[in-house]
Amino acid sequence: MATVKDYIPRITGNDYIDEELYTTYNVKRGLRNEDGTGVLVGLTRVGYVHAYIIDEGEKIPVDGKLYYRGIDIEDIVHATEQEKRYAFEETVYLLMFGQLPTAEQLENFCALMGESRTLPQHFAEDSIMKAPSNDLMNKLASSVLALYSYDPDSENRAPENILRQCIEIISRLPTIAAYAYTAKKHYYDHESLIIHLPESSHNVAEAFLALIRPDQKFSRLEAETLDLALVLHAEHGGGNNSTFAVHLVSSADTDSYSAIAAGIASLKGYKHGGASVKVMAMMDDIKQHVEYWDSEEEVSEYLRKILRGEAYDGTGLIYGQGHAVYTKSDPRAILLRNKAAELVKEKPELQDEFKLYVLIEKLSPLIVKEIKGATKTICTNVDFYSGFVYKMLKIPQELYTSIFAISRVTGWCAHRMEEVITGGRIIRPAYKCVQKKTSYVALANR
Repeated sequence: MATVKDYIPRITGNDYIDEELYTTYNVKRGLRNEDGTGVLVGLTRVGYVHAYIIDEGEKIPVDGKLYYRGIDIEDIVHATEQEKRYAFEETVYLLMFGQLPTAEQLENFCALMGESRTLPQHFAEDSIMKAPSNDLMNKLASSVLALYSYDPDSENRAPENILRQCIEIISRLPTIAAYAYTAKKHYYDHESLIIHLPESSHNVAEAFLALIRPDQKFSRLEAETLDLALVLHAEHGGGNNSTFAVHLVSSADTDSYSAIAAGIASLKGYKHGGASVKVMAMMDDIKQHVEYWDSEEEVSEYLRKILRGEAYDGTGLIYGQGHAVYTKSDPRAILLRNKAAELVKEKPELQDEFKLYVLIEKLSPLIVKEIKGATKTICTNVDFYSGFVYKMLKIPQELYTSIFAISRVTGWCAHRMEEVITGGRIIRPAYKCVQKKTSYVALANR
């Protein structure tokens, strides 16, 4: 009897396509132009990434900027920090409704999100505890799909109903992630099962920290730091992989739960939302093999080995360095690094490690240029610091990508609303078939 292994040679052979054919047919691989810019496939008013300028056909690197509904995220962060208040709920309101809320509107919206945080009756027991998963992103996706069954108006495509669904999904995802983590720790890691009810008066950052900690305790600075991370990950334009996935399936006229589950499935990938986990694994390797973390010479030499594929995982990549869009700088990485510098003052045991991160940020662009002769300007991206920040908050690695989803679901929902209201056509790009025609051969003659 044949096994799956017997068919592997046939699969790899049949699915191979000659690299030269992509050039022959001018295929935009990864929906990218030859100069690295994205192929324009749609219009949006939700978010915008400014990372370079084109001057006489040449791509000129500039300091990165990220705009939510036309507003610079740096302005959002700095303003709310000066006023000593949290920013994520305001960010959700801005992305969903296209404008900043008044004080009264913000208060009412925070109350709505708090009230919507509790899961439907029996949902936690039936959809999470009775079917735990060792992978939290898969549990997140399946749980969002399961919410469909608890919605009496699940197939209603009216904008006002989709808006209601979106707000409920955004509000409930932190609770789902926390419960999925609790179930995983109990059923797979054999730890005590401790479940807290979400507090409606908390904001998202506070609620999440309270839900995942047995004693429910957290400091103001910890909540502020997580709140910042949520703001920075909430939206990144319509072209990132997970948001495009939501646009894609929404254009097919599917329901909200299926559309958001598609975004989660995309975000799980190591090339997208799972990147911070890759960074942390790489940093553990560097810490093991570099004796003096403050030595530029020793750190530089080990980074050279990583780039040459002689160290760590052999890929020749320094994870957390470089970005598909940003060139000179990623504003999210800068804001998160600055917050990490503030938080590390409360955690002196991590100061040397933080300095190592800063040193690698400084050295990596120079070493990449030295080893690979790259002309492309690279910068540290947000994934480089996000994992370290979560570590300082004592958040387990299993939850890193889930936190990304808890935040990015806001952008997905805003783009889903946009696709439903103004998209109008199913997204259907073309693929060129390069398989030669052949004749059918009767079974007896094969």
